[in-house]
Amino acid sequence: SRFPAFVEPASLANVFNDTAPLMILALGQMVVILTKCIDLSVAANLALSGMVAALLNGMGVPLPLILLIVLVLGAVLGAVNGLLVWKVGIPSIVVTLGTMTIYRGIIFLMTDGAWVNAHQMSDDFKSLPRHVILGLPVMGWIAIVVIGLAALFLTRTALGRSFYAVGGNPHAAVYTGINVGRTQAVAFVISGILAALTGYLWVARYAVAYVDIA
Repeated sequence: SRFPAFVEPASLANVFNDTAPLMILALGQMVVILTKCIDLSVAANLALSGMVAALLNGMGVPLPLILLIVLVLGAVLGAVNGLLVWKVGIPSIVVTLGTMTIYRGIIFLMTDGAWVNAHQMSDDFKSLPRHVILGLPVMGWIAIVVIGLAALFLTRTALGRSFYAVGGNPHAAVYTGINVGRTQAVAFVISGILAALTGYLWVARYAVAYVDIA
């Protein structure tokens, strides 16, 4: 190898940890794509959820409650996409192109374009993703857990398999008793939750929140 230090365990752990947020985000997007939809708003969801987390932290809200609020927010943002696709019948690319702009616009309205920087964040808020366990930061471990849960969910549950059925042949899926629109809506909710989780990790890891992150 030209750079033998690159393949050392510590280096590979750093590379894995730095890409962990994108892995989590990609898993949410994958679930949506499996159902023959697309979610262009994941990065905007990430940015809005991350900003909400940073603002709540600045208000002194405990970290566990921040995480709960952020995950619920992500689910709601994903549900907005899912319901518009399911109940209104708008193509997902059109829906999420619109909500992508709306979600970032909400950040601007909340902050007037201002940044939340490291000195405005508490130490515990910033330290959680960085805390090292068995040589790997918590952010990397969270990605591993999400990957494992996603693998089990998609291969070992009826709902997980229904994503494949809906994407593979939606007409046949209807005859097997699967509600195609509802299944797609659930996929958007999952994508929203994972985007929100990534939003906290991103903001805490890099200690900055602003309109255009991600």
